[in-house]
Amino acid sequence: MPNRLAHETSPYLLQHAENPVDWWPWSPEAFEEARRRDVPVLLSVGYSSCHWCHVMAHESFEDQATADVMNDRFVSVKVDREERPDVDAVYMEAVQAATGQGGWPMTVFLTPDAEPFYFGTYFPPAPRGGMPSFRQVLEGVHHAWTDRRDEVADVAGKIVRDLAGREVSFGGTEVPGEQELAQALLGLTREYDPQRGGFGGAPKFPPSMVVEFLLRHHARTGAEGALQMAADTCERMARGGLYDQLGGGFARYSVDRDWTVPHFEKMLYDNALLCRVYAHLWRATGSALARRIALETADFMVRELRTGQGGFASALDADSDDGSGRHVEGAYYVWTPAQLREVLGEEDAGLAAEYFGVTEEGTFEEGASVLRLPQGESVVDAGRIGSVRRRLLEARARRPAPGRDDKVVAAWNGLAIAALAETGAYFDRPDLVEAAVAAADLLVRLHLDDAARLTRTSKDGRAGANAGVLEDYADVAEGFLALASVTGEGVWLEFAGFLLDHVLVRFTDAGSGALYDTAADAEQLIRRPQDPTDNAVPSGWSAAAGALLGYAAQTGSEPHRTAAERALGVVRALGPRVPRFVGWGLAVAEALLDGPREVAVVGPALDDPDTRALHRTALLGTAPGAVVAYGTEGSDEFPLLADRPLADGAPTAYVCRNFTCDAPTTDRERLRAALTR
Repeated sequence: MPNRLAHETSPYLLQHAENPVDWWPWSPEAFEEARRRDVPVLLSVGYSSCHWCHVMAHESFEDQATADVMNDRFVSVKVDREERPDVDAVYMEAVQAATGQGGWPMTVFLTPDAEPFYFGTYFPPAPRGGMPSFRQVLEGVHHAWTDRRDEVADVAGKIVRDLAGREVSFGGTEVPGEQELAQALLGLTREYDPQRGGFGGAPKFPPSMVVEFLLRHHARTGAEGALQMAADTCERMARGGLYDQLGGGFARYSVDRDWTVPHFEKMLYDNALLCRVYAHLWRATGSALARRIALETADFMVRELRTGQGGFASALDADSDDGSGRHVEGAYYVWTPAQLREVLGEEDAGLAAEYFGVTEEGTFEEGASVLRLPQGESVVDAGRIGSVRRRLLEARARRPAPGRDDKVVAAWNGLAIAALAETGAYFDRPDLVEAAVAAADLLVRLHLDDAARLTRTSKDGRAGANAGVLEDYADVAEGFLALASVTGEGVWLEFAGFLLDHVLVRFTDAGSGALYDTAADAEQLIRRPQDPTDNAVPSGWSAAAGALLGYAAQTGSEPHRTAAERALGVVRALGPRVPRFVGWGLAVAEALLDGPREVAVVGPALDDPDTRALHRTALLGTAPGAVVAYGTEGSDEFPLLADRPLADGAPTAYVCRNFTCDAPTTDRERLRAALTR
């Protein structure tokens, strides 16, 4: 018989709806039930594409005997971290403070007042490697609750007090300057891996936000070292196993330093960020590799993640059926030499094995290899390799596919909108722009209420119950701003303004300018989460700073620019010390130091070829964070278009920054020069 999770929209929660565990969703009713029964709350947090979440579910939550203990002695609450990032952030902070590490699945025991007192992540069904079994943990927590309640209360109270005292050291309201950005670049240089690209050791995550900073820093200063680190990192990732060499798109991270073996889940946010980064790398360098990766990644998102409603699903699982009934990580993606021969025949299989680095020993498990490009792309006939790729992709499509988390997350769709809009505009792919518009339409139609308040998630055209957090407002605003610049439709600028007004009023501390991850009127947790550092995605804090700055440049709004500058104070403090973790904030700081530049392109009609060519030239300018307004003479779609006449009846561009404007130009080369110096 299904439990309460059967009524939820989260695919992760629905995966547990048939468990014998009497799960509750996160709700006041769950904690009231714990008070009534005088038992602790067992909080389990995970997400749909999490490999070890599935393992623990199969080992413990599907086991009747374990479920009986959980049901008898606890109120068990299941949370999708992607649906409730605020709940995840608060308790993960407690787990990391108590144990020195974190991860998912996250297992936390709480009092009925939601105060944590015992922590962990994955627990095995039997003692293993120094870890207690999950049943032993359950028994130990039960006895502590029953026999040592005062001690439990003391521990919980101390943890809550400690969390409450962890306010972010804001760093003042001074914005980062040349010195701080130079120090950040030096810090990145020290952590850079010159042999393999990327930063640090294993596991290696794609440093999207840091690469964007490096590209912007090079554009502003001409620092060749910054561009080299960005370009080499992007090439190594694209040639490694992190990138799907057949179907396009990136996996979550590499388990090794060489980008050889990925953790195979594919996340929307990674692919949106990387699509945009590779498009920007092509814009800066003209790299054919960057162009191919940007377009293939965009096509992957549209082909495999787009939902029936026009939004984009959250993720593809790492695991799938290996054809023998076993659910195995990477089964969909890896190849043995024998499998190549079966699909391609002996001769082409030999070529494919050499080209993609498939060996008899294998680079993964059980003699299988992850496809890579160890020798680059110029060593064989392109037409023949194209045929090999096509046949392998067709054969792979007949394998059992990984599961898809169909949940539409507002923030991640905002990132995808920005990436698809810009990639479509750069490479003359109107279908990608149309996909961005469709996703934006869905967010407006389904995720925004009449007061422009965002709902974080939806599924199958049904909005979820959870309020949007700061990253939702910031990333969706960023997406709308990019869409406005590409389409010339001022309505997207207007919608961005609605969202950013909420950021100013509901997420910003009026005294310090600091930002919180949840709104002032959101559900109160044991602590109001606040984090200016990037993780897999830009922090809501730095994303908001970037969107506020872009909106201010488009509209001339002083309150929005002031809020952006105040938010960047923390980047001044953190950038020189931990640049890898404030990459997006550093990128926004580059835009601020450059102006950012404001470009208005006016023409007799939006579909006029010369106007479109001038507009594309403006979009391809590398000036950090430059904003583009695009419309007809006399249009009121964008404030930047006001009083911008045509010059001699021809399409004309105006470039301004810091209250100073260049002479208007009708010449594309002059415009290009104005946006690259």
